[in-house]
Amino acid sequence: MESAVKVIRAVQIALLASIVLYVIVGERVGTIPKLNDPVVFYVLSLATVTIVGVILVVRRTLVLQSAAALAARPNDLATLNRWRAGHIMTYALSEAIGVFGFILRIMGFSLSQVAYFYVSAFILLLFFGPRRPVQETV
Repeated sequence: MESAVKVIRAVQIALLASIVLYVIVGERVGTIPKLNDPVVFYVLSLATVTIVGVILVVRRTLVLQSAAALAARPNDLATLNRWRAGHIMTYALSEAIGVFGFILRIMGFSLSQVAYFYVSAFILLLFFGPRRPVQETV
């Protein structure tokens, strides 16, 4: 269990660093002003809201249920794999939001317009860190 938490934590840190790299590269590369289309911004904003909803569902169905089962049976490999997959799916979806911000920045939107994508991806990655499942005492 401890090794699984360490691996998930390493993935989380790598993806947090990649969000920072998106900001840096997006500012260095510049923009293509002709592609600045507000419709694309609104579509990706809607996709972001949908992704946040999907993240909440994944957390509830995969991570939290698996964590409860792991607290009772910490050596259950299938449940551990499900818990790990739930975390990785959560991180991949959060990373997609950061990629949306990067794409919009390259397309010509200002940093202040795409900062919400970067910040929300970073916060989601940070907030949903792996925690070792513990059995609740009543």
